[in-house]
Amino acid sequence: MRVAAAAALYFAIIFGAGFLLGPIRVLLLEPRVGTTISVLCEAPVLLIAMVMAARRVPGWVGLSSGLGALSAMGVGALALQQVADFAVGIGLRGITPGEQLHYLATPGGLIHAALLLAFAAMPALINFRRPKAR
Repeated sequence: MRVAAAAALYFAIIFGAGFLLGPIRVLLLEPRVGTTISVLCEAPVLLIAMVMAARRVPGWVGLSSGLGALSAMGVGALALQQVADFAVGIGLRGITPGEQLHYLATPGGLIHAALLLAFAAMPALINFRRPKAR
């Protein structure tokens, strides 16, 4: 249950950050500098949010520092993020799932895909502690 709570909270924090940054990127930056540069401008802010949330969320919910629990937190959060991303794309932007997948083959989409991998891996990268040898 703690893994699910950690995944949901981690997802909510990062999705919220992305939801706030998205309109700035799409409405202000993209028309001026293009998709790729605007995604590159957003990426460091999202990475900082990921590091901060991945560092704090396990402690807030009492999740162990084991690799399995931390990996499950990241993968669970990624699954929630993908569902939400498709829902927002379809509901708010009118983008079909096929168009959303096709975007991943563009330069901006490749940056987005790298951020998704970082999002899933960050809890384990930040918090994993190997058991001490006896």
